[in-house]
Amino acid sequence: MKNMLVTGGAGFIGSNFVHYILSHSSDVEKLVNLDLLTYAGNLENLVDIQEDSRYHFVHGDIRDRELVNRLFDEYNFDTVVHFAAESHVDRSIVDPEIFLTTNVIGTQMLLDAAKSHWKIHPEDKYSREYKPDVRYLQVSTDEVYGALGKTGMFQETTPLSPNSPYSASKASADMVVRAYHETFGLPVNITRCSNNYGPYQFPEKLIPLMIHNALEDKALPVYGDGMQIRDWLHVQDHCAAIATVLEKGRIGEVYNIGGNNEKANIQIVKLILQVLDKPESLIQHVQDRPGHDRRYAIDNTKITTELGWAPAHTFERGMAETIQWYLEHQKWTERITSGVYQQYYKNMYGKMNG
Repeated sequence: MKNMLVTGGAGFIGSNFVHYILSHSSDVEKLVNLDLLTYAGNLENLVDIQEDSRYHFVHGDIRDRELVNRLFDEYNFDTVVHFAAESHVDRSIVDPEIFLTTNVIGTQMLLDAAKSHWKIHPEDKYSREYKPDVRYLQVSTDEVYGALGKTGMFQETTPLSPNSPYSASKASADMVVRAYHETFGLPVNITRCSNNYGPYQFPEKLIPLMIHNALEDKALPVYGDGMQIRDWLHVQDHCAAIATVLEKGRIGEVYNIGGNNEKANIQIVKLILQVLDKPESLIQHVQDRPGHDRRYAIDNTKITTELGWAPAHTFERGMAETIQWYLEHQKWTERITSGVYQQYYKNMYGKMNG
């Protein structure tokens, strides 16, 4: 039976993962969700499982070394799945420091705790006597690879070339994780995913933002010409992939997770307007952000051939389900788009009609 620490489990992907594990994994005895509950963390995402005896929530910071070590002592974790991160590129341009301290130093705190409590020593690296019953999984992003041209795809061997403070902080964290494996023999994996979409996503990201604005007949801000291309991955497929890596992944390996759905941002926006029967006149092109990567695309051959995972959602089905979820949860969106977020929104996109 596993005792699992999930960091950032009240966020978008983290809360979906907590739901997924508790409903799909019978070998999890305890799952502790450590989350600081910053603006994107929302315990409402987890209200339906809060009475599950396996689930425990701890409000705290991954940068708090004393707290992290105490949790390892109390719960005897054998698995760490690290989601907690500042993750929005726009915010990283405004305030890079919080991204570096949270995403890099916070990761190092977790690695230190795992190394200490799992009694990992440098000689483990040379003897290859990895502990098969413990695993640290770093959830990363395809943005660490930088941008692609019109052709090609990111592979696990693609050199890291981040272009924003956010992606630089994630690449740095990945390198620290790799170093703890190479130096100490810590049993790790790194997963790098493409753009996620699905329920519980904070409405600063493209899809929920456009749905929310369209429903209120507000302008839909689109950066530049909107032809930035992303590979879209349903969050449930991402969760299934992480669970597969935990179960079958080779120690020390990186696995790319992609949905095989390359779409331009403007295509996504127009699709949402079409489904919601709203006019394209709501689209308002705004000045492109600095360092905006033009195209991402994931080659997921490694995880599909080695571990047998494959995305289950077609883009058409996934988008239909996602739009329907936001239609049915408009109160959820309204509750988290007030106050501080509204001021941030104005700062990012300026005054627009609508």
